[in-house]
Amino acid sequence: MAEASWYVVHTYSGYENKVKVDIEKSVENRKLQDQILEVSVPTQPVTELRNNVEKTIERKMFPGYVLIRMIMNDETWYVVRNTRGVTGFVGPGSKPVPLSEEEMQKLGFGGGEQMAVREVVLEFAPGDTVTVVSGPWKDAVGKVAAINEKKRTVTLPIDMFGRETPVEFEFTQVKKL
Repeated sequence: MAEASWYVVHTYSGYENKVKVDIEKSVENRKLQDQILEVSVPTQPVTELRNNVEKTIERKMFPGYVLIRMIMNDETWYVVRNTRGVTGFVGPGSKPVPLSEEEMQKLGFGGGEQMAVREVVLEFAPGDTVTVVSGPWKDAVGKVAAINEKKRTVTLPIDMFGRETPVEFEFTQVKKL
């Protein structure tokens, strides 16, 4: 029996989860559980800061793509390829190319477990003008000089005693103008 490999399937944008569900239904209906082993839409937690409110959401790592661990043969190829929303396998021409173990580990799928990569999405960037919304510097306005995601702070030059001094603020203390 051939060994299962990971393949990448291209889908219409926004149809990734629908394609995953449809493939899983086809696998169940055709009793292919021993040939199509896993269907995955890789996501990662992303912390967004909008209007000074932190919200953690799951964001697709590869929009428009679904990963499938399967044994490639005519039947499994047909089931996947003819699923509504699938535009084709990734590979040269019509020949699907499996991902190597090294490629899967780079994607965070080493040993079948996905890595949790935390990313922070802010509504401001270095150079943007922001206003301080709380604390002793409330209503101060400045251009973002630096952002420290680990400490979750932003540095603004604030006018103190006639000269600019860099002051650190928490992400929630500033708002983009």
